[in-house]
Amino acid sequence: MTDPRHWKKSSYSEGGDGNTCVEVANLHTQVAIRDSKHPTHGTLTFPAATFTAFLDTLKADER
Repeated sequence: MTDPRHWKKSSYSEGGDGNTCVEVANLHTQVAIRDSKHPTHGTLTFPAATFTAFLDTLKADER
């Protein structure tokens, strides 16, 4: 999972003082998340369906 081609930086990570840097890797059946400032400090990995449900919940809360 350390291959940089797998990781995409969140579009929300660009603003402010840069302290909200998150990268996401789509691994087909799983989604991995890491702190882009400290990529070797570990990742969180979720089943793709669970991560999609999480994002849908966040989007619904914005309305």
